[in-house]
Amino acid sequence: MQHTLIALVEDKPGVLNRVASLFRRRNFNIESLNVGKTENDKVSRMTLVMESEEFNARKLEANLYKLVNVIDVQDVTNQNAVTRDLALIKVSAKPGQRSEIASLASIFRAKIVDVAPDSVIVEITGTTDKIESLLELLRPIGVMEMVRTGKVAMTRGDTSGVRYVPGANGRHRLEDKIQSEVVD
Repeated sequence: MQHTLIALVEDKPGVLNRVASLFRRRNFNIESLNVGKTENDKVSRMTLVMESEEFNARKLEANLYKLVNVIDVQDVTNQNAVTRDLALIKVSAKPGQRSEIASLASIFRAKIVDVAPDSVIVEITGTTDKIESLLELLRPIGVMEMVRTGKVAMTRGDTSGVRYVPGANGRHRLEDKIQSEVVD
């Protein structure tokens, strides 16, 4: 089963290496990894997607908590969450094929973001299934190159996705941790 984990980490050098090393040591393959800034400039958010059974995903989540720079970890696999992926797809396109490609792109709410004499680049954002469906239709035309960001996820509703279980990881809540750094 595919699991999606969200980890809030301190925005410091070496954190990504420590997280990736944990996956390597535990012999897990990261299917998708996305890291970016959050609303707090001292915190980054990692979205990690891996193929694993429930027990192993829980074990890995617990091991992530042990890493020094990890603030919070949440498995959003079975939660009510919004997930998206971004893809740029370069398609071989003679002038006569561009309208067909534009028509396919509009069906999927994708857009053409670049036009060259022999190709176009299509940008699509959505679920993995949506991107795969568009790719399937573009392959016969001629997909030359593709890049994807990997999945990003956010839980729905008024919760921030940050949770704190006292004693679960021996750490303070995110706000307390950041406040202590300001005081120090």
